[in-house]
Amino acid sequence: MNQIAYIVISILCFVPAIILHECAHGFVASLLGDPTAKNSGRLTLNPVKHIDPFGTVVLPLILALSGMPVFGYAKPVPYNPRHFKNIRAGEALVGLAGPTANLLLALVAALIAWILWPFANGLVMSNVVFAYFYLSFLPLFALVNLYLMFFNLIPVPPLDGASVIALFLPAKALPAYYRVQQYALPGLMILLIGLPYFLHVNPIGIYLNFTAVGLANLLFPFAVA
Repeated sequence: MNQIAYIVISILCFVPAIILHECAHGFVASLLGDPTAKNSGRLTLNPVKHIDPFGTVVLPLILALSGMPVFGYAKPVPYNPRHFKNIRAGEALVGLAGPTANLLLALVAALIAWILWPFANGLVMSNVVFAYFYLSFLPLFALVNLYLMFFNLIPVPPLDGASVIALFLPAKALPAYYRVQQYALPGLMILLIGLPYFLHVNPIGIYLNFTAVGLANLLFPFAVA
């Protein structure tokens, strides 16, 4: 697959993955009694409402051009945990909703691959569009969603996995923990981009290769990476 095709397919995989990830956060928050996401117009599949210039455009493009796993982030869906009956449990459920949506999307891609598996060989040989869909789009769509899932499950603020940590912290520690969240993203970017560039060590890449790629290879009827 040439680089242009890879970038186009990556975008087609990445955009719905992050949109549904963010919509899942807002949908679960709404189920728990918080109307913030709905009132702000974020319970929508319109990508314009979710685009973050760096996280949705620049970062994925840099990763795609570098041949690295393609992932990033959209504008976080706003929610107000004060509407939840149990604030910490509500925040954990909202946080886990996004990765769960990505897992379900990856499972759908794998299911389609298995359904088409008996016919795939002949169709791949005779139809170039099907070949791109089956051998490129489906596995990459699953990988992108699994990258997003496992990356967001890292228990570091402001990633989704951090919301689970709050369940186990004493109440007096929560204010300090929430203050840390607003400063954690720059540190995460250093870990994500700075270490591989300057020290040639990529702990996030190793983690994603072990988790996301490993699970994708288990789910699909053929090796995806």
